[in-house]
Amino acid sequence: MVVQAGKPFRGKQGHTYSPAISAEAVGSKAIHLQLLEIAPGERAYAHMHAAHETAIHVLSGVSGCFWGERLEHHAIAGAGEFVYIAPSVPHLPYNRSTTEPVIAVIARTDPNEQESVVLLPELEAGVDWSKAE
Repeated sequence: MVVQAGKPFRGKQGHTYSPAISAEAVGSKAIHLQLLEIAPGERAYAHMHAAHETAIHVLSGVSGCFWGERLEHHAIAGAGEFVYIAPSVPHLPYNRSTTEPVIAVIARTDPNEQESVVLLPELEAGVDWSKAE
């Protein structure tokens, strides 16, 4: 089966997604695949995906991400790189550029894209944004 990416929507975590493979789109049972766009200067809300793994391939742009129990770790990923987020790990991704979007492909073990999203606003005040510079 060949499908096109669906209509973009803004997810609970704050970014724009274009779903392609999901329970809703094709009846998948254990995976979804979608495009992600992080607008210039945009950041997500702190969140996790309860009990689900996430794999990301950055197509263009440079993204930063705080991750860990208290968002104490920081990583940077650019075009051509891959990112793995273990199940239930809090994270807060953002676009490092104020002029270029980040475009990525995301696969997750949850076939229902927004079902496993758990927002964690209590973690945001502790983020050390000096690591992002």
